[in-house]
Order: sequence, then C-alpha cells, then structure tokens
Amino acid sequence: MNFLERLQQDMLVGDGAMGTYLYDKGFTGSFEMLNLSEPDTIKAVHKEYVRAGANIIQSNTYAANKIKLQKYQLEKETAEINRAGVRLAKESAGWDTFVFGTIGGIKGVQQLDVSSEEIEEAFKEQAEALLSENPDGLMLETFYDLSEIINTLKLIRKMTDLPVVAQVALGEVGVMHGGTPVSEVFQKLKAAGADVVGLNCRMGPYHILRSLETVPLMKDVYLSAYPNASLPDLDDGRFVYQSNPDYFYERAQDLKQQGVSLIGGCCGTTPEHIAEVARAVKGTVPVKEKAIVEITEHDQPVSSEVPSNIVRLNEKYQKPSVIVELDTPKKLATEKFIKGAEKLYQAGADAVTMADNSLASPRIDNLAMGAMVKNKTSARPLLHVACRDRNLIGLQSHLLGIHALGIHDVLAVTGDPTKVGDFPGATSVYDVNSFDLISLMKEMNEGRSFSGKSLGEKTSFTVAAAFNPNVRNLERAVKRLEKKIDAGADYFMSQPVYGIEQFKEIYEATKHLPVPIYIGIMPLVSSRNAEFLHNEVPGIKLTDETRQKMAACGEDREKAQQEGIAIAKTLIDKALNYFHGVYLITPFLRYDITAELTAYIRESALQR
Repeated sequence: MNFLERLQQDMLVGDGAMGTYLYDKGFTGSFEMLNLSEPDTIKAVHKEYVRAGANIIQSNTYAANKIKLQKYQLEKETAEINRAGVRLAKESAGWDTFVFGTIGGIKGVQQLDVSSEEIEEAFKEQAEALLSENPDGLMLETFYDLSEIINTLKLIRKMTDLPVVAQVALGEVGVMHGGTPVSEVFQKLKAAGADVVGLNCRMGPYHILRSLETVPLMKDVYLSAYPNASLPDLDDGRFVYQSNPDYFYERAQDLKQQGVSLIGGCCGTTPEHIAEVARAVKGTVPVKEKAIVEITEHDQPVSSEVPSNIVRLNEKYQKPSVIVELDTPKKLATEKFIKGAEKLYQAGADAVTMADNSLASPRIDNLAMGAMVKNKTSARPLLHVACRDRNLIGLQSHLLGIHALGIHDVLAVTGDPTKVGDFPGATSVYDVNSFDLISLMKEMNEGRSFSGKSLGEKTSFTVAAAFNPNVRNLERAVKRLEKKIDAGADYFMSQPVYGIEQFKEIYEATKHLPVPIYIGIMPLVSSRNAEFLHNEVPGIKLTDETRQKMAACGEDREKAQQEGIAIAKTLIDKALNYFHGVYLITPFLRYDITAELTAYIRESALQR
C-alpha cells in the first residue's frame, strides 16, 4: 500500500527534529554534512524515531541546498550530501516506514542577497539529487514565503509524480507570514500540486492547533502538522525548548480532531515526543468531519516576558502596591486599550505596564501608547525596554525620548529572540544585555551617556528588572538578582507563580535583598490557555492542581474564567502574606479580569 493510500485510512506519525536533536548531542556547524562525516550518528537518530513509532522519516537534508551550504563552503558537496541523506534514511527505515527527501525554505530564514532564479536553481539541484535515490516522496518544510513554496512545488511537479508534503510556517495564529489566511494558503498549495499541506516549525502545538481550527477539510488533499516542542528560550546563549512529551499525547489527539492525518515534530522534539504522538493516534482512523471556528483577537498568545512596573515599593508604603500589565494593540485601533488603562487606574492600579514587542511580534510602539496613556488617562505608564531591537545608539536615543515625554518608570529586559516572532528574517541586535541596560539607565540618571558625554541634564529613571522564580535552581536565579541590584535595579517583577507553596520558598530565598519584589499573578481563562502556558511558554509552570481545576471547566468559557479568577484570588491571598507588591498580567486584553483582581487586592488591604 503506498503512502497516499495509507493516509486515506490511517493516521500516520512523522519523525521529530534532527537539527536541534543533534545540537543537544553537542554537534555544531552544518548538520547536513554529518551525512558524509558521521553517517552512523545520522542512522542512529533515524532508528530512534522508527523505534518511537514514526511511519515517515525525513532525510537529513533540510538545509542541503548550495545557497545555505555556502556558509560552510560546502556548496560543491550539495548533490552528494543529499544523496547520502536519502540513503541513510532508507538504511534505517523499518518495514512500515516511508522515507521522504526533505527540502527546507530559504527566504525569510536568512537575509541572503540572492535572486529568485538562484533560489530556483538551488532547489532544482537539490531535488534532482534527492530523487536520484528513489525516496517515497518529498517534503517541503519551514517555508516562510508563499511564492517561494508555490514556485518550488511547480518545479517539483515537472520532475516527479511522487507524493509531496508542503508545510509552511505561521506568521501568527490563523495566517502565514504576509497575512495570508492559512485556509487560503492550503488551497494555493493544493492547486500547485501538493498532496499533503500543513504547518510546521516556529510555533508549538497550541498555535498550530488554533490555526488549523480555521481550516475546513479539503477534497483530495491531506493535512499535516509538525509543531515545535514549545516556544524557544535562550539559556546561556543556547536555544532550549520545554521538555514536554506528555503534552504531545493530548495535543496529538486534538490535532487529529482538526482533520490532521500526519503528525510529527519539529524543533525541540525528540523520540520521546514522537512516541507519545504514536501512542495517541497511530493506527486510528482520520476524522472526516470537523467544526470551523473563527480566530479572534483574544486567541492571540499571551506574553511570556515579565511586564515592567513603575511604582517602587518602600517602607513608607502602607498598602499593597499593584502593577498591571496591558499589552499594546497589534492593530491600529487604540480605544479599547486606553479605556482599559483608565479602568485599571480606577480599580486601584499604581501603574500600567506595557511590553516592548513581546514574543518578538510587532505591536503599536509602547512609547507611543505610554504617551497616550499619560495624556488621556490618569494611569501611570511603565515601559519595558528590550535589548533585542535596537543597537546601543538606538537604545540611548529611545531612553532619551522616554524621558523627554515625562515617563520615568522602565523595566529592562533582554527580549525574546526574533526566531519566536512574526518576522523570521529579522535579526536580534543584543548590543547589550539587561544588566548593561540597567547600568546605562543609571549612568543617564547621573547625566552621562554610555560614552561618558554630558546629557545636559540628569534623567530620572526608576529601573525595574525581571525575575523568573520558576526554575530548578532558585539560588542561582537569586544570584542573578544580586548582580542586577549591583547594576542598579530598584525593584523586581516576577514571572507568574501558580504554586501556593512557592511564595514562602521565594520569600525565604530573597528576603535578604534590599529592594522590593512584585510577585507575578496571571489569571487563567481556559484549560487550553493553562496548558499552553504550562507546556509552551518559557519560564511559566502550573501546578497539577491548577491544571486539573481548569480542565474540569470543559468548554464553558464563563465557568473557566470564574475559576481562573478564583485561583488568582487564592494566590493573591497567599502572596500578600510574604510580598507587599503584586504584578497582575492581563490575559488577552481582558482588563475587566485584572481590574476585578486589583479591586480585590485593595479591599483585602483594608481587612489586614
């Protein structure tokens, strides 16, 4: 039975990541060159995925085109690397395993000065080499540019009748980069000759699942999904992903219900993830009908960064201080945001904090929105400043502009890497890190620029710094806080905490610090929201009890929201036994929720 016949009647399981798996094993440089230099290593990885339950394994040839191989001066080895990739996969395959030759996208992944003709030539050379080893099909994956993948499909259809899987990367929920709806993208891929269309890379299961909910089932074409393990985090200069195989068991079942017939994994996934996918769906029958939902603004992911606050706690403050995060809009309509900022102030928020393009996704500039909040409401704005988007010149200029507009409360953050965001071709600047940025602002408070030149007057920044207490080694995290204090941090804002017992532990570990801590509380709005945060957002972990409570609400949105508020109030009550400041994070612009919690904190203070 051939591949397409199998898809018609069986759920099939793909393999997981090759590049990040090799990276975790200590390999660097061109992973595709390992087809020639370390063939036994590549075969061993393939066999791990076969043992885990993969029906389809891909050749280790994602970046094996001459344009990408030029980086390693390997362009002359292009054909042999691709041929070896297919041979190694075929030698590793089991009796029930299909082998697909893999071609990865070029545009948007690297900023390369190459023409469309050069890209087409590179893909043609790669495809010819792959096809010469007689794979069962070809897989096009991680394409960010729609015209590029369509042109590649048309090229391949002139070369072979073998099955082709065509997968693109999301820009944001429900759309590809450039704003084309996923359902429209899939129709175009089908028309260009794809047998299977789907999504892979950049996002974890949550966002891919949400996007596929908008896609109707199509005749004569199948759906695939190869999500990342999670959103990537940066740890000591290395990209890392959440280790969450159990989560993939649940999400694989959800993906099946959305009509997906082929499920595998991309960056960060391992044989353990694929084993859970196989356990969930292998050997079952694909669904033939599904409901379609409309993605709304509320479905957009919540920020994974610690929002900044603008009020510094001190011994004279006689009531709990509350900072509330409200993300600036992704679209040009600002009325709802301004209304929310005013309502939060009326509820008792000491400051409204705004992230700086969190998750590396563009929103209306937080400086512009901060100025509007200052001029149109009674709320006090607190701005995040990230190191990612501006070089040292731009950072100092930006800070001078913040001061000139009369805004003086700033949170210094490193910023999510651009790989997370909507512009995969964008680069991360990182001239400085958060420690350097804190020092820069303190130097400006002395009236000096980074280079020591006079600014003409002193700035008056109160500087917050981020704190992630959801780590295995809390002592190490506290050492980082001490270094940030040495750099000049005035107070800290923490990632959301969901464990009741954590508050005492955090307090005991930080009580020696001479500056206040605003402890993070983020209300949940659904079980899906809870599972996304727990499994895909770096720095956030929920307790099993919390996840179970949210899961018990099922699909009842109102019940889930009320349960989320009740959980948050319980956390607030416990947190105020140890901390004098609370940092509330507004989910999906639902400021009514954080306004209610802000009022609850104020009322609780009167009873203490």
